[in-house]
Amino acid sequence: MKEILSSDFKVGILGGGQLGKMLGLAAANWHLPLYFLDDSRNFPAGGVAEEFVEGNFNNYEDVLAFGADKDVLSIEIEHVNTRALETLQAKGVTVHPHPEALDLIKDKGLQKLFYQEHGLPSAPFELFEDENAVRHAVQTGKWQYPFVQKSRTAGYDGKGVAIIRNESDLQHKLLPGSCLLEARVDIQKELAVIVARNADGEIAAFPVVEMDFNPEANLVEFLICPARIDAAIEKAAIELSKRCIETFGICGLLAVELFLTPDQQILINEVAPRPHNSGHHTIDSCYTSQFEQHLRGILNLPLGSTAMKCPSVMVNLLGAEGFSGPTRYFGLEDCLALPGVKLHFYGKSTTKPFRKMGHATVLAENIDEAVRIAKLVQQKLSIQA
Repeated sequence: MKEILSSDFKVGILGGGQLGKMLGLAAANWHLPLYFLDDSRNFPAGGVAEEFVEGNFNNYEDVLAFGADKDVLSIEIEHVNTRALETLQAKGVTVHPHPEALDLIKDKGLQKLFYQEHGLPSAPFELFEDENAVRHAVQTGKWQYPFVQKSRTAGYDGKGVAIIRNESDLQHKLLPGSCLLEARVDIQKELAVIVARNADGEIAAFPVVEMDFNPEANLVEFLICPARIDAAIEKAAIELSKRCIETFGICGLLAVELFLTPDQQILINEVAPRPHNSGHHTIDSCYTSQFEQHLRGILNLPLGSTAMKCPSVMVNLLGAEGFSGPTRYFGLEDCLALPGVKLHFYGKSTTKPFRKMGHATVLAENIDEAVRIAKLVQQKLSIQA
């Protein structure tokens, strides 16, 4: 019999942002204390942490010291010091996701090569040393407009991605440094699947969601569950996502972002080995939240039911354009008066344009009604300084 809910069992999380906070809230239901490492205890997870260690999760010594007395280590952001995780793993600390997978995933070039090697479908691509090599490829006719450029490392929430449509974009929008180019795929829908795995090899996937992006911020604006796709596409997306997590050998969560093309092909865009924005609705709309599921996965517990209680739409609550400074919420009462609205604020003390400050999940009997109310939330709630 496993004994994990003991007073001396320690689970550490690298990163103390909103994902860490929601992991902490899920763990609290089991009275399972979580320990966090990040720059400041004023970050969102600071309010729910058993202990918050101020330090740098990219620093070898900081991660090594933090993880030394932990039974299990996990992450809420993939850009961490994996060399320290390898050392801790060799000393007997359980690390999920394992450092080898993290090194593959946090480098988008290696991630794409992994898909190619293992026959996992994704858009055609080529790796480049820097932006000058990209310009040369375009000037010599090897690459034609339009195409997508992605920085190999440190990209997230729309950062590190540029769509190059013409000569002007090539001169002014090209990202510096090591990168990859992808062919611009004709996309019918952008989908995502949150899939989980434990060390016993059990795998479970949440229902496929449909993502609607803010074109200016390149962030998910609305997330619709279930996705408005036919049953065959849903089955194929889930099977591909399960194959993906099994091939990586990851325990915990893997968020798999997918492109659905007009000819019904499903392509992997990219993955994240942790809780993800595309799974936030599960807190309110599914029998098991993605955060509880991640804990189940990294602790090798039976995975929870991923069944949906009801249709839902999630809307990201972003800092208002033109405002930077101490956070103030406007329109809260109007939103709480709407049926089926569940508000989640992350506790970030400073707002700035398009910063993720929270999310709202709208529960309804059907998607059309949930979308209608979600748009009202977006109109009524404003996060300003």
